[in-house]
Amino acid sequence: MNEFKLIRKHSPKKKAQKRGFSLIEAVVGIALMGVAALGLAQLFTYSILVNSRADEISNATFLAQQQIDALRGLTSMELNALTSGKADELIDQNNDGTYDYRRITEVQLSIDRWEVKVIVFPGENLGISADVLFQNPGQYHAMANISTIISR
Repeated sequence: MNEFKLIRKHSPKKKAQKRGFSLIEAVVGIALMGVAALGLAQLFTYSILVNSRADEISNATFLAQQQIDALRGLTSMELNALTSGKADELIDQNNDGTYDYRRITEVQLSIDRWEVKVIVFPGENLGISADVLFQNPGQYHAMANISTIISR
């Protein structure tokens, strides 16, 4: 018996198909991811600043409301004593040795009531007189500006 060997003729070699990414594709992908990450980092930084500012405004509003609540508990004679001028307080909220806020309170007596105005400024306005701050709260970045009437 003769054995026939099957000889298979190979067709001309085809280029082997590459799988995966080329170096250029990888570099472009990394660059795009870097640009996206940079944009997100800037957004994250901005959101931290906005949250910090909102926290400061919230604290200033609380301080103003706290002052008004304290004044509501005073007697008529005590309120009359406060009408002589503006009360100017420096507040170190976290006891770190720096003043965080400056709260200015004015109580004015009308015929049968007291008009109260409390403005809270950032602590950086220390060298400016209370009258100047009180007259121009917007110019000096007032963080809270609350007015109310107390009657007896």
